[in-house]
Amino acid sequence: MVQLAAEAEKENPLIPPWPELVIGLIAFVIVFGFLAKKLLPTINKVLEERREAIEGGIEKAEAAQTEAQSVLEQYKAQLAEARHEAARLRQEAQEQGATLIAEMRAEGQRQREEIVAAGHAQIEADRKAASSALRQDVGKLATDLAGKLVGESLEDHARQSRVIDRFLEDLEEKAEAAR
Repeated sequence: MVQLAAEAEKENPLIPPWPELVIGLIAFVIVFGFLAKKLLPTINKVLEERREAIEGGIEKAEAAQTEAQSVLEQYKAQLAEARHEAARLRQEAQEQGATLIAEMRAEGQRQREEIVAAGHAQIEADRKAASSALRQDVGKLATDLAGKLVGESLEDHARQSRVIDRFLEDLEEKAEAAR
């Protein structure tokens, strides 16, 4: 037992024996060399492809962002132009509306004046017709009355007209003088 304890003290389990250490080191170099020759170029190739894909993606994203910015600026310019056009059309519509209202008012005024003129003409025609009818009626009454007063018939038409006209003219002169 003592001997086992002494051997145990000589061999440290953390430090391997020299032949194992050399064999392990040679095996490590062989595996490392194999990995460096076969696996490392493939890994580097995959990493390079990824780096290029990421850089290409970044470039595409930047290009897309630049394009989106230009499209946004175009949209804003078109929107401003559309607003300007809408304001111009609104202004034109207001001007056309004002012109139309003015034309309608002028047409209404013209029609009103025509109606008033036609009314005045009708009133004047009615007044003349009434005056003529009144002259005839008054003349007839005056002739009858004069005939009764004189005791003689005044049936002569020319004489009647002269008497009636003189009588009515005297009445009109008196009416105008009274005004």
